[in-house]
Amino acid sequence: MRNDSIGRHGFDRVLMAVAATFLTVSTSSAFAQTAPAQNNAAQLAIDAAVPVPDTSLVPPPTAADITATASSPATSTAAAPASADKTETTASTTPATAPATSVTAPPATSDAAAQQAKEPAAAPAAQEPVKAAGKVAPADQPVADKLREALQTQAGKFFDRKNERAAVEKFYAARDYAPLWTEGGALTARAKSVVSRLNDAAVDGLNPAEYPVPNFGSATGPDALAEADLKLTASMLDYARQAQSGQMHWSQVSADIQYPEHPVDPNEVLANISTAKDASAALQAYNPPQKLYKELRAKLAELRGQSEGPVTLLPEGPKLSLARKTKKNPHPVAMEDDRVPQLRAKLGVTENPDDTHYDATVAAAVRKFQAHAGLKATGVLDDHTVKAINSPKRDREIDTIVVNMERWRWLPRQLGAPSLGNAYAILNIPDFTLKVMHNGAEVWKTRVVVGKPGKHATPLLTETMKYITVNPTWNVPPSIITNEYLPALQQDPTVLDRMGLKLQQSPDGTIRISQPPGERNALGRIRFNFPNKFLVYQHDTPDKNLFSRDVRAFSHGCMRVQNPDQYASILLNIAMPNEHYTPEKIRSMYGSTERDIKFATPIPVNITYQTAFVDDAGKLQIRRDIYGRDSTMLALLRNSKNKNLEAVVAHAQPNYSRPRAQLPVAVNDRGGFGHDSGPNFFERLFGIPTQAPPPAAEYGQRRRIYR
Repeated sequence: MRNDSIGRHGFDRVLMAVAATFLTVSTSSAFAQTAPAQNNAAQLAIDAAVPVPDTSLVPPPTAADITATASSPATSTAAAPASADKTETTASTTPATAPATSVTAPPATSDAAAQQAKEPAAAPAAQEPVKAAGKVAPADQPVADKLREALQTQAGKFFDRKNERAAVEKFYAARDYAPLWTEGGALTARAKSVVSRLNDAAVDGLNPAEYPVPNFGSATGPDALAEADLKLTASMLDYARQAQSGQMHWSQVSADIQYPEHPVDPNEVLANISTAKDASAALQAYNPPQKLYKELRAKLAELRGQSEGPVTLLPEGPKLSLARKTKKNPHPVAMEDDRVPQLRAKLGVTENPDDTHYDATVAAAVRKFQAHAGLKATGVLDDHTVKAINSPKRDREIDTIVVNMERWRWLPRQLGAPSLGNAYAILNIPDFTLKVMHNGAEVWKTRVVVGKPGKHATPLLTETMKYITVNPTWNVPPSIITNEYLPALQQDPTVLDRMGLKLQQSPDGTIRISQPPGERNALGRIRFNFPNKFLVYQHDTPDKNLFSRDVRAFSHGCMRVQNPDQYASILLNIAMPNEHYTPEKIRSMYGSTERDIKFATPIPVNITYQTAFVDDAGKLQIRRDIYGRDSTMLALLRNSKNKNLEAVVAHAQPNYSRPRAQLPVAVNDRGGFGHDSGPNFFERLFGIPTQAPPPAAEYGQRRRIYR
């Protein structure tokens, strides 16, 4: 009985506590509704910056994240693997190199400084307050209704990439479909800033005609304003994507190019530009941050005679043609258009500069321009002619700079290893030079021999050097065995013995030819290993005479280094400074036994193709396009149908299957593999176990490149 009484009293006390809590909460809620507005100022500021929190968006990476990612040998810069059908997938999250939400810092003088300048601020101030969900201004509600309708029924009309379409739909829904670029029908300061950047795209080697700006002045109703809003958003996303990743995919140019992907995330772009203090600078920051890119940018403006101000584009409009005399109309009246004075100025017509009539003088100037631009010379101002007039000025040097700026977009934003003072090696194929960069400065440079044009061209790639091999064994690649040594054996069965090569054949008929370490070894005394799918590397050579030539394209694809002992000591001292490697110490290891020296931290190696660059004296240098990369890229840039980054299907990749070759009858087998042949082909090639490449069928049929 006592226990029951205590239980009931305890239950009563619980009920009283719950009631008191309810009263407290209710009172607090009522007080919050009548409290001064400043009590919620912090929350209102957050609501203004981000309309609706979106937990699906990954927060910007920290500096530690960037360092950790860039230090990883396998995934230093790749945001996502290449895909043959990117239109069916949502873009991966923005890589560590995504542009900052506010860009006010001066141009960086090093890759590391450029990276710091692009890191997002903790709480960037918005240029204009962003509409919070459910807070559409009454004057903008009709436009918001049309935006909702357009995105729900015809989003594909404006955004043909699924990931961008999904990002835009989510972004506008989060702001209750309030227009992004206008308020009360008037263009906002943010919109004007973005329009200025799109019109000025030529300063970064891009074509302003690819990012059309809608005419908000003629958009008088909700339907037109909604359509213009989405068109400007689409152009802004196109600019950000192409500025960061390129106007074309590298696989469209050649099958022997492999750079880490770093696509932009449209969710991040929308959030970034809509909250940036300077929207124009934030959008421009999607271009490469490297010093060499910025030097080309300055030279491009110099050659074009452009200032850093925006370029005035000829607006789109109705087709204009010269009025012709006919029997029915013996006194035709010339067509009038407000664009004609601007057209006169662009085409150099000095007669009657303010006349709005499309007269015979203007038509003749249009006809002359069309003939020069490769268009049909009709004298009619149509959409194709307007686009050509708005396209940047071209000549040979300008074209060379533009394609080189495009190639910089393929390279990782972080070229070096942050933990090693941003150290990296960079080889420029057309210049036949190899440099080592450390702490933003060049610390060493030498000459190299690269692959012959054609099937032996040296591939373009970014990988990490993990170790070097002193006294390497040269395992002759199957392609060289089949195409060169077996035909030679048919002519002279003793040729391998005289060259110091050893031949072995496995029971299944597979042939192996190798050359032991020594001064006559084809790889010389040192091999520099950065495992890659093309199976190329850098190495010494006994043939030193080729380094004296101006054009040094003689190898089978690998890169021969003029001063390998110095190169090794420079790299090893950066990766392992406490080991005190010198060229003399490296040379003291020369002998007949292979020796691997592994780096404590891998060093990135960037194989590039720079036919245009600015030297230390500030002079533009142009190099011969030995592999025809520039001409291929120019053809793609001039044909917009070929520049769809997401729709590209990668070219066939190298075939890694081992060719089966039969020995000539007169040649004796110098030994077989047996059932236990020891290290496989890739282990013999690189000296350590490596991950086997995908099956040959996956990559198609193509040649292999080795040395």
